[in-house]
Amino acid sequence: MTKDLITGKIRKVAGPLVVAEDMRGAVMYDLVRVGPDRLVGEIIELLEDTASIQVYEETSGLMPGMPVESSGAPLSVTLGPGMLNNIYDGIQRPLEVLKEKSGSFIARGVEAPALDQDKKWSFTPTVEPGATVVAGDIVGTVQETEVIEHKVMIPPLLSGQEYTVEHVTAGEFTVNDVVATLKDKQGDTHEVHLAHDWPIRKPRPVAKKLIPSEPLVTGQRVIDTFFPIAKGGTGAVPGPFGSGKTVVQQQIAKWSNAQIIVYIGCGERGNEMTDVLLEFPELVDPNTGKSLMQRTVLIANTSNMPVAAREASIYTGMTIAEYYRDMGYGVALMADSTSRWAEALREISGRLEEMPGDEGYPAYLGSRTAQFYERAGAAKALGSDEREGSLTAIGAVSPPGGDLSEPVTQNTLSVVKVFWGLDEKLAYSRHYPAINWLTSYSLYTDQLAAYYEKEAGEDWGKLRISAMNILQEEASLEEVVRLVGIEALSKQEQLTLHIARSLREDYLQQNAFDEVDTYASIKKQYRLLKVIIHLYQTAREQLERVDFTMLALLALPVWETLAQAKLIPEKDIASALDQLEQDITAAVQKLLPEDDEGAVVPSGEETSKQTA
Repeated sequence: MTKDLITGKIRKVAGPLVVAEDMRGAVMYDLVRVGPDRLVGEIIELLEDTASIQVYEETSGLMPGMPVESSGAPLSVTLGPGMLNNIYDGIQRPLEVLKEKSGSFIARGVEAPALDQDKKWSFTPTVEPGATVVAGDIVGTVQETEVIEHKVMIPPLLSGQEYTVEHVTAGEFTVNDVVATLKDKQGDTHEVHLAHDWPIRKPRPVAKKLIPSEPLVTGQRVIDTFFPIAKGGTGAVPGPFGSGKTVVQQQIAKWSNAQIIVYIGCGERGNEMTDVLLEFPELVDPNTGKSLMQRTVLIANTSNMPVAAREASIYTGMTIAEYYRDMGYGVALMADSTSRWAEALREISGRLEEMPGDEGYPAYLGSRTAQFYERAGAAKALGSDEREGSLTAIGAVSPPGGDLSEPVTQNTLSVVKVFWGLDEKLAYSRHYPAINWLTSYSLYTDQLAAYYEKEAGEDWGKLRISAMNILQEEASLEEVVRLVGIEALSKQEQLTLHIARSLREDYLQQNAFDEVDTYASIKKQYRLLKVIIHLYQTAREQLERVDFTMLALLALPVWETLAQAKLIPEKDIASALDQLEQDITAAVQKLLPEDDEGAVVPSGEETSKQTA
């Protein structure tokens, strides 16, 4: 039964907020069309017959008395084949279609279907007539791109009972065609299409939430080694302007072992999104050799677009990500940045004349932030085939002036389990990634330890702790070095500083533009870290036996070899670092002691020659 349309009229316009009257019977979060141009909006407040609507397009030209029409349904996205290799705006309108209809500048009120209505998809059934199925079961597959198989599922709206497959057939279908019909126990027939709609604010249901046990391998050493994030985990990347938030997220999107990437440019500057839109289609997926866009969905909502659409873009991206998670894929969602989303909340809240919280943000900022990140996670999908998927959510935060005590950052950190704190000083010194190893943390380290020990080496945890201790000791010695110089330190402390520098420059620092160094596998990271710690331990043991000079140690050629080790290709890393470990052992053991005056004491053979 179709719900009767409710038509009212505009009473007031305040920026992106439109107040309409005669809207009795409308429902919260209903999609509405505003004015003669039928601008897209959403009801966010109801009071008797008055509805407050946030409009996702420019509201100039609207005036009191213009019509407002409620669709009777919430703002939803269309989920089906054709989303990958596509670029959408905040409310799932394809930018390519919008450009064809209105040119380079998007006209107001332009409607564009999320999926190509005419394209035929080759559907292959995975069930037969007479089979018993439930909501979430896969009835067939479509080859969406060369690298991703799209699984056509029974929509979650049909959950609650079993169905019998009445009809299913292979063939060429559009997204609106019926590919299967189901009959319930009451004898009613239900149709399954290639695509279906889902409200963006309603989390897609799962059979069971799981505890993440596998890392999202990013290929970035500072992340994977020291502050790992789990598949199905949540992370935040806060940092001031220019510290590299966007670059970190783009590197994760390019190189992580997620099967599907959903990248949301929420309120970012147009030039940054332009770089993303131009670069991503040119990128080659290292796992498949195909274009990275074949497993990527981009959502572009730049800072010059209507502010209210930022709020929708976050949920649009999350719903698309949940859909692919339900197919059993590992999905990584990048939101850049949630601060712009929070600013949209603040502006709409101000227009509604709500009581402000900290720094003018609405009092419900914390709950909205939690609701967004709680939709991430590893889960067992609905259905009878026990498939599992994961959704990893990583949000960039842009605190004004780099102030991490501001409300958006604090509310985010109270929810997420990984904090990659970007440091302005590191960024300006061209240390990439500019993640501060002293302030960042990960709460997934312990539960991922078993995976790392199995895939890399049994002593992974010990190496990681040793490296962190060295870096922390370096930080505690920095003040002393500034005051009295490095020569005032003991030999052991000087050794710690030199190894810490090697960790920073030869391990943590990574060149995103070098085809080898831009990505490091778990095994390569393990071997690199192991050889640095081997140098530290070998030199420390030798120092306990022989009081050699630091100049003698630093003159060893193994330091230069170590600095170049991260540029060794993956296939050669094992043999090269085995040789380097042997060279380190041999070179350090040949270091000679110094006499009381600081001169190096020659060996016995050399002494006899000098005497003669």
